[in-house]
Amino acid sequence: MSGAPMRAVAVIPARLQSSRLPGKMLVDICGLPMIVHVERRCRLAKSLAAVYVATDSPEIRDVVTAHGGEVLMTRTDHPTGTDRIAEAAQALACDIVVNVQGDEALVRPEHIEAGISALREDPALNVSMLVNPFQTYGVSSAIKVVVDERMNVLYLSRSDVPSAARTPTPDMLKAYHVVSFRKPFLLEFARWPQGRLERIEFNEYLRILEKGHRIRTVRVDSQAISVDTEQDLQIVRQLMALDPLCASYQVSACR
Repeated sequence: MSGAPMRAVAVIPARLQSSRLPGKMLVDICGLPMIVHVERRCRLAKSLAAVYVATDSPEIRDVVTAHGGEVLMTRTDHPTGTDRIAEAAQALACDIVVNVQGDEALVRPEHIEAGISALREDPALNVSMLVNPFQTYGVSSAIKVVVDERMNVLYLSRSDVPSAARTPTPDMLKAYHVVSFRKPFLLEFARWPQGRLERIEFNEYLRILEKGHRIRTVRVDSQAISVDTEQDLQIVRQLMALDPLCASYQVSACR
C-alpha cells in the first residue's frame, strides 16, 4: 500500500474481577504483576506506536503507572474486553487498534506484528486474529477456531471443533487473544447489540461473523496460553522463568 504506514496502537483490556482466578491481572509471575508483563512485552513490538491498558480498576491503574505504563480509565459496565477497548480507542489517534488480552502473559512482539501486517497487506480486511495449534481436548476455557481455505474464521467455540465424533483427535486451532481491528470498524462493532451465538458461546467475535463480516486468522507457533485458572498460572510461571524475552525487560524478575 502507498502512503504513510497506518498507525497501530495496542490496548490491553484489564478488569480486576475474574470468576475462575480472582484478581488475576495482579498475580505475581516471576516478580512482576501479570498485567505488567503483558504491557512490557507489547512495548517490544516495533509496529506499535503506543501501548495502553484500559481498565475500570484503580488498583490496576496504580500498578501499571507505577511500572511506567499508560492507562486509559473506562466505564465499569462493559460486557466484553473488546467493548472496553472500543471506548478507550475513541480518544486515540490511530488507524489500527490491537486488542491484547491482559492474561496473555507470554505474548510475543513478533506475533503482534504479524496480526497488524495482515491488515496492512489487505485493505479490504477489518479484523485479524492470531491462532495457534491446539491438541488439548475438553478445555472449555479455550476458544477453538475453525477456518476456511483462506484462513478466514468459519466459527469459534468453547467446545472441541472440529468434532471427534468420527475422526479421533482431530487437529484444532485455538484463539490466541491478539486481535487487530481497523479503528472505524471497532467503533462500529461496539454499537451492535450482542448476537445470538455470542450469547450462547460467551465470545464477542461471533458478533462479527453473525453480521456477515470476515475475520482473517494468522497462524503462529506459540506456547502462549491465557491465564484462566490456577493451573494455567503455574504453567505460565514455569515457562516465563525460562523465557529469554522476559530478561529483555526485567532481568531480575526472570531468574
